[in-house]
Amino acid sequence: MSTGKINVSVENIFPLIKKFLYSDHEIFLRELVSNATDATLKLKHLTSIGEAKVEYGHPIIEVKIDKDAKKLHIIDQGLGMTADEVEKYINQVAFSGAEEFLEKYKDSAKDSGIIGHFGLGFYSAFMVAEKVEIITKSYKNEPAAHWTCDGSPEFTLEPHDKTDRGTEIILSIAEDSVEFLEESKIRELLTKYNKFMPIAIKFGTTQEALPKPEDAPDDYQTEYVEVDNIINNPTPAWTKQPVDLSDEDYKNFYRELYPMQFEEPLFNIHLNVDYPFNLTGILYFPKMSADLQMQKDKIQLYQNQVYVTDNVEGIVPEFLGMLKGVIDSPDIPLNVSRSYLQADGNVKKISNYITRKVADKLKSLFNENREDFEKKWNDIKIVLEYGMLSEPKFYEKAGDFVLYPTVEDKYYTLAELKETLSANQTDKNGKLVVLYASNKEAQHGYIDIAKEKGYQVVVLDSPIVSHLIQKLESDNENMTFTRVDSDHIDKLIQKEETQISKLSEDETSTLKTVVEEIVPKTTYSVQLEPMDSTAAPFMITQPEFMRRMKEMSQTGGGGMFGMGNFPEMYNLVVNSNSELATTILNTSDKATQESLVKQALDLAKISQGLLKGEELTAFVKRSFELIK
Repeated sequence: MSTGKINVSVENIFPLIKKFLYSDHEIFLRELVSNATDATLKLKHLTSIGEAKVEYGHPIIEVKIDKDAKKLHIIDQGLGMTADEVEKYINQVAFSGAEEFLEKYKDSAKDSGIIGHFGLGFYSAFMVAEKVEIITKSYKNEPAAHWTCDGSPEFTLEPHDKTDRGTEIILSIAEDSVEFLEESKIRELLTKYNKFMPIAIKFGTTQEALPKPEDAPDDYQTEYVEVDNIINNPTPAWTKQPVDLSDEDYKNFYRELYPMQFEEPLFNIHLNVDYPFNLTGILYFPKMSADLQMQKDKIQLYQNQVYVTDNVEGIVPEFLGMLKGVIDSPDIPLNVSRSYLQADGNVKKISNYITRKVADKLKSLFNENREDFEKKWNDIKIVLEYGMLSEPKFYEKAGDFVLYPTVEDKYYTLAELKETLSANQTDKNGKLVVLYASNKEAQHGYIDIAKEKGYQVVVLDSPIVSHLIQKLESDNENMTFTRVDSDHIDKLIQKEETQISKLSEDETSTLKTVVEEIVPKTTYSVQLEPMDSTAAPFMITQPEFMRRMKEMSQTGGGGMFGMGNFPEMYNLVVNSNSELATTILNTSDKATQESLVKQALDLAKISQGLLKGEELTAFVKRSFELIK
């Protein structure tokens, strides 16, 4: 037996380890199981190249709780270590690694948001243990070794009678960490961090039903056998080749990742790249809600099948934060701050690759089965529209598959839309006017008027639509988007022909004065327009520019300070060729005149969904009076 002192330059490193990682001390189990996995995979490699003259077999990692003795065991059947290797790797290399890590991050770690502690490895055990033991036997024909350390720089190293290859780590759990002796807690951590580790992990046993014999009697009782409870799936779908997976395999893996998610994903994208970096993964498009409350933290990040985090900011492009799935890369630096991560060149390449791969997949889905893609459009559009705004590389490719549906459920790409509308919806100045509705129901009356003119109306109902059309207009000369209720139809798409007014200039002026005296000036700007006599007598519109700027400032951006709090302003368009306009003009009784204007204004407000509360109650009461 030998004793020794670990060479430590940081005073009291053990209290530091404990304190420094306190908020995250559950990761000790991830570290120790990862080390066991590494030792097993290294043995696999050495046996495959003939360097280790032993039988690899079917090794597993076992995690055991001894509640009475207050101990937690992590046992592997990997390489093992000789006494010299324990001295070298545990007392020197691992410790100096832990020490260096602490030196570097002890002051800034809490603030810099460290998202992984790979490299700290073995010594994270002292966050939860008052004593740590290693019993290990190397695959080389040398005696087993037993290392013990009680959380001070002193250790003991002595021979042991262990005969089977591998390493057993025994943690004597400290009083403040007894939660780690609970089966439910250990199961939770193994499921969280080690669910897809490449070596089978045993945690306890389970009962498995034996198959029913063919000649079983009617009163046959199912027989059970006790088997190892393997807690992980060592070969998850993302580690396989896409050609080896069916649609059902992808769906099953989605259920494995999200057992509480009952809706099927719409489709998936399998990532698989080995140059200029390594990255594998599967991303799923779930059904999206129309709001922009990002369902973040749904993509899980792994390093060589070890779970790291579900905060993938900086690695996955922001617009894909609403997706679900897995990304696994050994090339992502995990033991550094997130600000460093975002500045890392490799990470930027990974982010760009994912953007490109998603765009390519969407294009192929669109080309292979356009009808199916159109059916899914409303469930995925919010992600794609957000991507167009936030990622220039995605925007470049989006023209191939981003769709613009009409109120009649016809779907066009932007190029198809231009081609379809140009003949009928180009105004007298040569500008193509794309009419759109943000709400088919609320703007139904305005859509009808446009359809009567033979115009098509596109449905754009995302919360970021104002930003999107602003970008599309700036990139497509001679094209403008106008909401169908932003003016009367002849003004929206101005043609050469003009309607002749039935009223003289004096009559028009008088009518305008009458209406302006009754309608609140703070909300409405009155305009008299000669329209078709069958068109609505009163129509409320909201100028495109004002409304768009207001919407943009409410969803971020827009460039106009304080527009979000700007009072609502509307145009009240009075059809001077309507019979009602003539009636109002020719009515000498002021009370009747006022009643007609108010009733017409309320009807116009109803068509815009603006009549509410007290005003609506008064309107209903007044309407019933009229039909007595």
